This record gives sequence, C-alpha cells and structure tokens, in this order.
Amino acid sequence: MSEYGPQPVERALPSQEARELMALVREIAAREIAPVAAQEESEGSFPRKVFALLSNSGLLGLPYPEEYGGGGQPYEVYLQVLEELAAARLTVGLGTSVHSLACHALAQAGTDEQRAAHLPKMLGGGLLGAYCLSEPASGSDAASLRTRAVREGDTWVLHGTKAWITHGGVADFYTVLARTGSEGSRGITAFLVPGDAEGLSPAPPEKKMGMAGSPTAQLHFDGVRVADSRRLGAEGDGFPLALAALDGGRLGIAACATGVAQAALDEALRYVAERRQFGRPLADFQGLRFLLADMATGIAAGRALYLAAARRRDAGEPFGQEAAMAKLFCTDTAMRVTTDAVQLLGGYGYTTDFPVERYMREAKMLQIVEGTNQIQRSVIARHLAGPEESR
Repeated sequence: MSEYGPQPVERALPSQEARELMALVREIAAREIAPVAAQEESEGSFPRKVFALLSNSGLLGLPYPEEYGGGGQPYEVYLQVLEELAAARLTVGLGTSVHSLACHALAQAGTDEQRAAHLPKMLGGGLLGAYCLSEPASGSDAASLRTRAVREGDTWVLHGTKAWITHGGVADFYTVLARTGSEGSRGITAFLVPGDAEGLSPAPPEKKMGMAGSPTAQLHFDGVRVADSRRLGAEGDGFPLALAALDGGRLGIAACATGVAQAALDEALRYVAERRQFGRPLADFQGLRFLLADMATGIAAGRALYLAAARRRDAGEPFGQEAAMAKLFCTDTAMRVTTDAVQLLGGYGYTTDFPVERYMREAKMLQIVEGTNQIQRSVIARHLAGPEESR
C-alpha cells in the first residue's frame, strides 16, 4: 500500500496575490497558532498576541477597502483564510470572523469622516472588535432587544445588558445595537462604543463546553455615554444593518466549520495511516475507508456551498438564502465529521491526548452561533415559500 495520510487542501484562488496571501496564512497557522492550540485551549488562554500579529499582517481587514487599511480581497478569498485559521484553532478563526462582523456597520453605513477616523485602526491598527446584538431574553428573536439608548443633546446614554458576546471584556470596541424608538425592528440604532467607556462592565466569562480560550460574556451598560458622532447610520436603521452583517457572518461560521471538519479529517487520516490492527493498517479496512470517503465528501460539498454563496456576494447578488444554507450544511457536516473522527480513533478519540474530542465540542457550538440551525431552516423556508401566515 502507498503512503497514506492528509493532503493539503487544493484551493481555487482568483489571483496570484490571493495565492501569496494563503501561503502567508498557512505559515502563520503552522508556526504561531497550531502548535500551542491544545495547551492554550485547555488553559483558557486568549491569543491576543496572535490577533495583534494578524492585524499587523493585514489579515483582520481582508474584505474591506484598501483606502481604509483593509485588504480589498473578495469574500471567496477572505472565507478561505478563515477556514485555514479555524483549522489551526477555532478561537482564532471565529475571532477573526467576529472582528469582521464588528466592522461591518461602520464600513457599510458610516460617514466618510467616521470611516476615516476609525476604520484604519480597526482594520490594521491592532484593535479587536466585538458585536453586540443578543441579550439574555432576546437571542433568536433579536428584534425584541431591550438595551436602550436615550439622546441627551449630542450624546446618547445606554442602559441594558448584552449576552453571548464573543470577545466580551477583551475587545477594544463594540458595535452595539440599542433601542432608540418604538418596539420592533424599526426602533433600533447601531453605535460604536469604545471598550473602555465609563459604565461599561463585563460579567465573568461563560463556562462553556468548548472554546475556553475565546471569552464569551455578558456586557452591562450602566449609563454609558456615546457621542452622536459614533452613531452608525440613521436613527432607527440599525436592524437592517444587523441582518446584513449576519448574512456575511453566517458565511464566516460556515468557513470556520469547514476548517474544523478538515482538521478532524486530517487527524483521522494520520491515525489510520499509523495505527495497525490484525496485522494491517487501519487504512486498509473497507468500513473505515468508506467512513473517510463520506467525511471528505461532506467537507468538499460544504466548501463548494460557502464559496458559491461568497461569489454571489462578491458579484453584488442577493446571498441571504445561500448564506443560511451554507451555515446550516457546513456546521451540521462539522458535527458529523468530528463525531465520526472520535469514533474512528476509538478510546484515543475520547481522550485529550488527541484533538478530535476538542473539535467535536467546538462543532456543537458552531451549530448554535450566528443563528441556530433551526433558525437557518426558517430563513431558507422563508426565501422558498414566503413568510409564515400570522397565527
């Protein structure tokens, strides 16, 4: 039998610049991220130095305009970068996606003066962002949020609590959705809040089953004063901005899920190439070979799905339905692939000596964030059959 094991992912990249960028990402992932991922996750260590390196390398602002310090890259390139980062450590890949999500409202709806004042530092100046939409009582029903902003002259005063905030307590800035008007989606406005604002305090990080290195925390706004110059877009226009950001964010989750699944498959391939039973490599057993084939096929299908959605986005075409499909399929695939990888490694897969148990725990989280997969099915059905009749 010929040598058997993981092979590098062959990527269809649109330019030589993108190929050089991907080589840089792989070098950083192999040198700075992957070697310490298991230890730092077990310790709950947040990789701030890695995010500083990514910022300095131009990797935290890839899909944003070069004139503001971004990378000017199409989404199909940016998402493949996320996949590579997530395969090395999901905390880094997901954190990069969240940072991009936090920059969206300013890039999309900010004035020229706002963009010039803030975007360069956010995209390549070492800052790290977070996105604040969910609340303790409003997760899937985001339009029912209760955090309120009241105007006092040229200042807004924020009161309320945000929940499930990735980078909560460690971010340098927060894009915050707050109610400035009546109930429902039309009374919500977006604000850019500094991480050190007076009256802003994080709760202790949530104790999660995975991604211990990525802090997820509630944020309390107790009279936080924000200048009107940090309001993003028109008053009351925040919810459409939030939904537009989530479409892109769902593609980020799909790419991260594909990276985790690829990492699990690669680990399984290494194991079956080295492990022998009954005098033969595990890779020679047909049942395991078929399992590996199914894992690889699901990953390739997910990658094709998120890239197809990304290309629609790059072409300026609607992509909301495709983003929901990609998030749904890729995260379900990651859950299945990582579970199969644990099963394939047997008892070793259930130990922390091998990373597949960590991948399985991380995959479960990906089925929940950026809208649960049940919400994704609702989004897809709405595109296909229209909204449900009111009951």
